[in-house]
Amino acid sequence: MEHAFWHERWAKKEIGFHEGTVNQYLHDHWPDLAGKSADAVFVPLCGKAHDMWWLHDRGHPVIGVELSQVACKDFFEEGQEKAKVHPGEPFTTFKHGNLELWCGDFFQLVPEDLKHIRLVYDRAALIALPPRMRRGYVEHLTAIIPDGTRILLITLDYEGNLQGPPFNVSDDEVRELYADDYDIEHLRTNTLARDHPFAKRKGLDGATESVFRLIKQ
Repeated sequence: MEHAFWHERWAKKEIGFHEGTVNQYLHDHWPDLAGKSADAVFVPLCGKAHDMWWLHDRGHPVIGVELSQVACKDFFEEGQEKAKVHPGEPFTTFKHGNLELWCGDFFQLVPEDLKHIRLVYDRAALIALPPRMRRGYVEHLTAIIPDGTRILLITLDYEGNLQGPPFNVSDDEVRELYADDYDIEHLRTNTLARDHPFAKRKGLDGATESVFRLIKQ
């Protein structure tokens, strides 16, 4: 998937992958992952997720990385907060206190950028990528985050080959992708109700969401 695909989706507001509320699994499982810490959090392929305000409000410094400037601008406008914009290469940064959105290509990040990160929240990064890109995403993430970093990963699985994103990622694929470098704990799997917005829009029956806790070895 080329950059132009994502820029077009945001320009046309074709963003069915945007949740629009704080994710319930984040609310339920973050306390166990983070404890009482105020450790810094990295949110890859973050879009304009409200989850970042939730993390920020709980005292976490947050860095989100997002390709679309439309998404970055919308995030602060919808949050009714102003951001200081610092144009640059390879990232333009939008900063509000200790919440930062880095606008640019995730694959341009280097370990120095995230050396202070201790937590990662991935609700919409892995499932945003088609199968051919997932291995590269995981390998790059592993290369740029410190050892011991804890990840809350949320995935979606469904039958068929629907036009993503989001794409279907099975629990077995999660284990295959992360097993070499992470301790993996499968926290839960829930079946989506038929009236769930995504299931209803796509006509799905039996789609599931899974939640994992990963710790980089």
